Amino acid sequence: MTKRRSSHWYGKLDKDGFIHRSWMKNQGFPDHAFDGRPIIGICNTWSELTPCNSGLRDLAEGVKRGVWEAGGFPVEFPVMSLGETQMKPTAMLFRNLLAMDVEESIRAYGIDGVVLLGGCDKTTPGQLMGAASVDLPSIVVSSGPMLNGKFKGQDIGSGTDVWKFSEAVRAGEMTLADFMGAESGMSRSKGVCMTMGTASTMASIVEAMGMALPTNAALPAVDARRMALAHLTGKRIVEMVEEDLKPSDVLTKDAFINGILANAAVGGSTNAVVHLLALAGRVGVDLTLKDFEVASDVPLLVNCMPSGKYLMEDFCYAGGIPAVLAEIKHLLRPAKTVLGGDIAAYHDGAEVFNRDVIHAFDAPVKPAAGLRVLRGNLAPDGAIVKPSAATDALLEHEGPAYVFENIEDLKANIDREDLPVTPDTILVLKGCGPKGYPGMPEVGNMPIPAKLVKDGVRDMIRVSDARMSGTAFGTVILHVAPEAQAGGPLALVKTGDRIRVSASGGTLDLLVDDAALEERRAAWQADAPYYTRGYAKMYVDHVLQANEGADLDFLVGKDTRLVTRESH
Repeated sequence: MTKRRSSHWYGKLDKDGFIHRSWMKNQGFPDHAFDGRPIIGICNTWSELTPCNSGLRDLAEGVKRGVWEAGGFPVEFPVMSLGETQMKPTAMLFRNLLAMDVEESIRAYGIDGVVLLGGCDKTTPGQLMGAASVDLPSIVVSSGPMLNGKFKGQDIGSGTDVWKFSEAVRAGEMTLADFMGAESGMSRSKGVCMTMGTASTMASIVEAMGMALPTNAALPAVDARRMALAHLTGKRIVEMVEEDLKPSDVLTKDAFINGILANAAVGGSTNAVVHLLALAGRVGVDLTLKDFEVASDVPLLVNCMPSGKYLMEDFCYAGGIPAVLAEIKHLLRPAKTVLGGDIAAYHDGAEVFNRDVIHAFDAPVKPAAGLRVLRGNLAPDGAIVKPSAATDALLEHEGPAYVFENIEDLKANIDREDLPVTPDTILVLKGCGPKGYPGMPEVGNMPIPAKLVKDGVRDMIRVSDARMSGTAFGTVILHVAPEAQAGGPLALVKTGDRIRVSASGGTLDLLVDDAALEERRAAWQADAPYYTRGYAKMYVDHVLQANEGADLDFLVGKDTRLVTRESH
């Protein structure tokens, strides 16, 4: 039998081996569990404070069944859990901390492969970043989406309808009682947002990149088939250890391109950009914002909120990611998957069962709907916009800026009746990038000013160095780099300045002459840091900009060395 990594912990017939085995045996494991079989770690982000991941305890049991069946030895371990809707100031601040937790846990323990159990927005990329940095055989099982929300006989979607309902209350079109009544009907089961938010986006991309088994993305969290998928994943990870099939074998440049193409086809979250850039940095793939332009002309095929009308449960029943991959198979690049073969195996024989949910490539929901990368003197290192969730007429626009210097300024003034804005105004928010907030929160989809909401305005151009929820919608320009806190041109914008946006031309320009900008730069000072201690201080000191994935500079790359020093 091949000597495994775990043998350095459990295969020694000396004091160290005695200690490692004996302490594990206090859980009732028999001698033969340590006979050299693959030891599989189950990296679990279960938490009651992360409702999206609250079903992962059950899925872990399914994984264990599959590992035992295949002759492996499953051991579950916890890592930090990031509840997007629950954490302050933002879960994104802690994505890199989760990645560190995952990386060091995998490296420090005597396991041969790992199953990553995640779901909520930042858990999937954080776990993958950590696992990729150690490069042991790894595979993902997502928690799955909630069942469709229901209110007054209608389907409602988490996140997307929250924004709509909130604006309707502000406009006097929905009562507060109805608003509160929708609250319980929106979240009817365990699982992630049932819209194509960041959680389902990342699950879809992971499947399209071949890092999870087919159908992983869309099976509802409470569907028995997800438990069966967990079982099959447990079985497969043992085989992957036998084959020495690692993340570096799967996460190639071609796999990243396939993920970008799939993201466009499903109308996925803008957050995918910053997560894929960070993951690429861990595996040494040269991925830049320019690579996302490959999907600019990919049509929107999935009619799901926030870019359409259906929800993830409907997407599952219509055929899920395998059906989408079949529609774009002529665009996909050959790439190995966790099954060992090419990504083509994920869509061979796939069918579409509802053409109103998954459209044909030549009859899309929207043409050329992939994310657009914008550059110009306001975003020298890039910014992004999501046309599928935007108002077409606003994607080519010039107008005056109204500037909010920070999130507190926005909250204090957005509902002022005398706010000097019109529908043509471009709202600008500063101080919400990786360093500025810190953590780059999902506040880029600023509320429409109350005075305009009452007049029926539901979309305006909004520009910031922040992110937005994958469940959100609107003509929102995000991830402006460099951010304001780092001294990017965004920091120099003043109310009244004119800004020109061209999604088709890929430009974002501040129409102020260079001499005036230099005067402003000379007078500019960064805000004092909000955090001065702990992980958050380390984050601010070392975080990269959005166009580089907002990872910590010292975490880029990987370290596959075996730890040989004993603690006893």
